[in-house]
Amino acid sequence: MGWPTRTEAAAGWGRAAAASLLLIGVGLATARAGEAGISDGIVKIGVLGDYGSGRDLGGPGSVTAAKLAAEDFQNQVLGVPIQIISADHQNKPDVAVGIAKKWFDLERVDAVTDLAVSSVGLAVASLATQSNRSALVSGAATSDLTGPNCSPVITHWADDTYALSAGLVSELSARVAKDWFFVAVDYSFGSSMLKDGTTALNTAGRKVVGSVRFPFNTTDFSSFLLAAQASKAKVVALASTGADTVNAVKQTHEFGLQAGGQTIVGMLTFITDVHAMGLNMAEGMYVASQYYWDDDETTRAFAKRFSAIEGRMPTKLQAATYAAVRHYLKAVQSARTDDTKAVNAEMRRLPVDFFGRPARIRNDGRVIYDLSLYRVKSPGASKYTWDYYEKVSTIPGDRAFRAEGEGGCNLGKS
Repeated sequence: MGWPTRTEAAAGWGRAAAASLLLIGVGLATARAGEAGISDGIVKIGVLGDYGSGRDLGGPGSVTAAKLAAEDFQNQVLGVPIQIISADHQNKPDVAVGIAKKWFDLERVDAVTDLAVSSVGLAVASLATQSNRSALVSGAATSDLTGPNCSPVITHWADDTYALSAGLVSELSARVAKDWFFVAVDYSFGSSMLKDGTTALNTAGRKVVGSVRFPFNTTDFSSFLLAAQASKAKVVALASTGADTVNAVKQTHEFGLQAGGQTIVGMLTFITDVHAMGLNMAEGMYVASQYYWDDDETTRAFAKRFSAIEGRMPTKLQAATYAAVRHYLKAVQSARTDDTKAVNAEMRRLPVDFFGRPARIRNDGRVIYDLSLYRVKSPGASKYTWDYYEKVSTIPGDRAFRAEGEGGCNLGKS
């Protein structure tokens, strides 16, 4: 074997120098990550959603929302990459827990978000507490997440059952009518909405004329709507979600509830529900939401980015997912660590930018922001696709959400 030429030697030295610089760079990056407290050189967030009946409410759109939040940080934080992964929980708490356990134990997921459906949200949030991981709940509505099931690692971003019953009812009963009839789905969500809504009406000196319960995924609402019609209550409130709400509203016209002077309230209604009904059916219906894409320049900016990918406007669940992931990453950056408890403490300390609305996170994990009350437009008043809501009023966050200390959360109590 002969000696290398000067050119070959120079090339070899160049390669060696480049390799040394690369190793130094990797070493420095690892050192920086270690100094910043990033445990494994990556910040990983799992989006665990419903790809079945609630697909349009969250589903793939929630994954898009989470990725857009990561893009705001150029897909890295504290010099390490941000990774978004996803799965379908199939509306089954056991399936959701199985996926989350694998994520936490084997895939080292730092935080989980979406978690549509209350039973799923409660189950996975409980596992996150046991596993010392963050639960950014943007889908499940149950207020128990910040009540008896509260935890230092849970934050609740969805507008919850209390706000969408007591908060909404208090506002509407003063504006629309005093006597109400509830048509509620027959599981825990419907029970919570009915209970809190009834309490709010009684406190305000209003009247609950009656209520009926219907099975989940009902297609024939005739008996339930005839009972509502016969009650002659001025307001018929639907404590339901998704396809149940869409089917019920369509059938209110078949029985002439609106023609008879009754007002329909969708207690947990998404813009995709209104889109599925059509304005001919949804016109005049009242809904409450923490996000509507056409409110202002800030909400429209997110909607433009989202619709460029998904081909439609975001729901409030998808918007809440974006806000939750964005704030979580901001807290990681500020705390200079991905340590779960440190990040959650920082999340509670930092002010929340909720699409330009002032917001904050209480000690019990409840994200406090103003809710807006909307009335669905008539077809003639709608100027373009997805132009569905007209704003009626703002419900201040401290009035919309249950007062801290009243839900049974024991955090910070001796």
